[in-house]
Amino acid sequence: MLGQILNLVRSRPASVALYLIIVYLIARLSLTGAEAMGYNWQWYRIPDYLYRLTDDGFQWGEIAIGLVTTIELSVTSFVFATALGLCLALLRLSGLLVGTAVAVAYLEFIRNMPLLVLLYLIYYVLGPIFGLNRYSASVLCLAIYHSALISEIFRAGINAVGIGQWEAAKSIGMSTGQCYRFVILPQSVKFMLPPLTGEAVHLIKSSAIVSVIAVAELTTVGRNLISDTYMSFEIWFTVAAVYMVVTLILSVGVTRLERRYAVKT
Repeated sequence: MLGQILNLVRSRPASVALYLIIVYLIARLSLTGAEAMGYNWQWYRIPDYLYRLTDDGFQWGEIAIGLVTTIELSVTSFVFATALGLCLALLRLSGLLVGTAVAVAYLEFIRNMPLLVLLYLIYYVLGPIFGLNRYSASVLCLAIYHSALISEIFRAGINAVGIGQWEAAKSIGMSTGQCYRFVILPQSVKFMLPPLTGEAVHLIKSSAIVSVIAVAELTTVGRNLISDTYMSFEIWFTVAAVYMVVTLILSVGVTRLERRYAVKT
């Protein structure tokens, strides 16, 4: 019985229906609360913050510009996080006592530190020392934090490749670096790609935290618009919808990758 219920929840129609029910309940509660406060809805003003048609032609609005900054920030951070995560995974798998100790210490330190504390540490402590501006500090913070998570994805993917592949590569005279480059890493892609894409979704959602140091990304733009217009409900609903659209697009990509690179047992 329990298995049937779990299968029903995991099925696509049931998942969509459950999602729509949750969204409806949230919207209904928000509308009830707004009506109790006598809130004046101004949805007609929202399109101006997405795009404008002026005498000078088409122009992007503040929310659209903030979304572009969020995507740029997330992509840049993900690239650095992936590179650093791969280095950490290789260091931990190197078999060197010092290398393994350094990688484990890094992972434990980063994974047990709240992201907000790490952001403050980098921006307010390291920023003045190394001349980091808000954007650079945000990229560095997100890259460091997510590199710890990505390194575990790389390590699991590498360990998933059979030991026989190592032995075969070594038997034909390949060095350790050549084994990784030509044999192990190409085969581990099918194990790593779906969770890496999922981590990209996680990073986009984590990027909202940089609004606390006034980086002009989507959440910061939303807070500034609320300060100017007092349209709290409309702006936050719109910002949430934009985040949802972006993450849903990536989630669809994750699902397709999981199906394409599914490991057959």
